[in-house]
Amino acid sequence: MHSPSPETPPRILIMGVGNILLCDEGFGVRAVAYLEEHYDWPANVQFLAGETGGIMLMPEIQSCDLLIVLDVVLGGEAPGTVYLLENDDLRKSLSFRDSMHQTDLLDTLVTCELAGHRPETIAFGLQPFDYQSMVMQLSPQAEAMLPTFCRKVVEELERRGIRATPRAAAPSAPAI
Repeated sequence: MHSPSPETPPRILIMGVGNILLCDEGFGVRAVAYLEEHYDWPANVQFLAGETGGIMLMPEIQSCDLLIVLDVVLGGEAPGTVYLLENDDLRKSLSFRDSMHQTDLLDTLVTCELAGHRPETIAFGLQPFDYQSMVMQLSPQAEAMLPTFCRKVVEELERRGIRATPRAAAPSAPAI
């Protein structure tokens, strides 16, 4: 199992999961794209739109020391609630339990452990507004939550020593 030495920073993978064909089910995939687009990250942080890859994501998962999963969560709270899941709470994330995919992420993590390396894992999730409609975009409410959700992810990661810097907005072209 790989342990980063004091001079080697940990390998961090921020992975968005979910089915982009089912409205808010694709929120994690959209959130990872937002974080990559709106923030500058240290060189040891990588991004992946894992979507519904399940066991096929093993090589990427095994190549990191810390896995940060972005997903939707059925936690019983109001739509728009943001969750931080660790340890036993991971099963609240849709991709960590009985997903429609070939295997859930918790099973994939157990398989990674059996194969020699299971990274520390945390998940950030959003209670979805609509995760059953067959549309390829987020609900307007989930779309509006992206900046707030991503800011909470950045703040929690900073608390854990992973610093991202917001990118300056491109100046708008002057009106003619």
